[in-house]
Amino acid sequence: MRLHSTRLGRANLDRLPPGIRRPAYDRSRVTPGILHLGLGAFHRAHQAVVVDDCLAAGATAWGIVGASLRSPDTRDALAPQDHLYTLAVRAAEGTEHRVIGSLLDSVVARESPAGLVERMADPAIRIVSLTVTEKGYCHTPQTGDLDERHPDVVHDLNNFDAPRSAPGFIVAALARRRAQGLAPFTVLCCDNLAANGHTVQRIVMQFAALRSKDLGKWIADTVAFPSTMVDRIVPETTDADRDAASSALGLRDAWPVMTEPFTQWVVEDRFTAGRPDLAPAGVELVTDVRPFELMKLRLLNASHSTLAYLGYLAGFETIADTMQDPHFARLAARVMEEAAVTLTMPSGTDLPAYSASLLKRFANPALHHRTWQIAMDGSQKLPQRLLGAMQDRLARNLPIATHALAVAGWMRYVSAIDEQGRTIDVRDPLAAEFAALARATGPVAERLAPALLGVEKVFGPLGAEPRLREAVTATLGRLYADGARRAVETLVSA
Repeated sequence: MRLHSTRLGRANLDRLPPGIRRPAYDRSRVTPGILHLGLGAFHRAHQAVVVDDCLAAGATAWGIVGASLRSPDTRDALAPQDHLYTLAVRAAEGTEHRVIGSLLDSVVARESPAGLVERMADPAIRIVSLTVTEKGYCHTPQTGDLDERHPDVVHDLNNFDAPRSAPGFIVAALARRRAQGLAPFTVLCCDNLAANGHTVQRIVMQFAALRSKDLGKWIADTVAFPSTMVDRIVPETTDADRDAASSALGLRDAWPVMTEPFTQWVVEDRFTAGRPDLAPAGVELVTDVRPFELMKLRLLNASHSTLAYLGYLAGFETIADTMQDPHFARLAARVMEEAAVTLTMPSGTDLPAYSASLLKRFANPALHHRTWQIAMDGSQKLPQRLLGAMQDRLARNLPIATHALAVAGWMRYVSAIDEQGRTIDVRDPLAAEFAALARATGPVAERLAPALLGVEKVFGPLGAEPRLREAVTATLGRLYADGARRAVETLVSA
């Protein structure tokens, strides 16, 4: 039920209760310097908050224009409220609300692809940042290369000025700037990709080279692609969340974002055309982000995915619910412990303390982060989150039982039938392929596991590794025989 009819907007910021933070700057003086592709909840709870702090410190030339590649939903929700929205930071002690003003405008790419290319080519835009999820890069996760057969890539190569994909928009805009003699922008990836800056650079250069080798070389020579590590848990916003935020404000907010107190952003300090002063806003500027990125992927993201697949199968709706079961909490800790030995971190990094902080965050009862939401797009996530650590442990002749259980949980999940025989709504670019394999093999581990391990786009050569095949097949068999709860209890009690 909607409790407030008056919409949040710049004209009524003075009506907010005293305890609600609001933009500490004159928004009319802010101009765009960043264009962000992928205007979702994570960006609005993470990078946009950092930029809001930068604007408050006087960096008024770094406002954000957001672009949704497909859906108009976010634009339609935020435009009537002058792109202001509520950030609700939830902890066990209570919720803090803050109105964010760094987003100045938003566009929908599919409504006017040429218009978005023109906005990106504007010389005032000095950073193009992205949170389009792993699948948005139209690449093969196992190799990190552009998937030249991807339908969006095929379309974009034949419709250069009306692209659909993130790589297509980036290359079209950079080509426009080159043709006009303008300096390029920095491409700042904020997605969970392995070596995300280098990976996006390779994808963009490969796409550009298919159009023109000279364009590909110009991009290689002039465009910065700093790698980053981003971390903040941002659950999907529900209608109940909208009502709660609107009640706190006394104004209706059509699309607030919910998050946790913790936030982290590590960025390689390489920018083509400048940047705002990020350090005072809490950003860690480094020369090499790879150790931090691998730490997050293999400790946080791997354990998160493990809890998502096995927790969903066990009947838990949220990660916090899953963590209430001590066996699942121990499972998450085991994933981190076994991945930690594969990491080489800078001096002073405290991996046990980092892992302990993750377990506390997962158990935050105020965050309703659904297992089903985290389970999305697993084919894009497994290589970075779980398979790399498995490969490194196998190279050291270390056991992989814990990670094998996570992979087996994913297999059981993407078969699209849960433990009660109900259909699972699997959201994944390869969902149809997985479902076909599951139908062909039936719920028999000795047939299903080898079939899924043979999916090259996910497992690559690792899928043929005998020790991995044996461990995953045996573990999937236990999942079918005992169910997720018992399988987890058996593993962590051994």
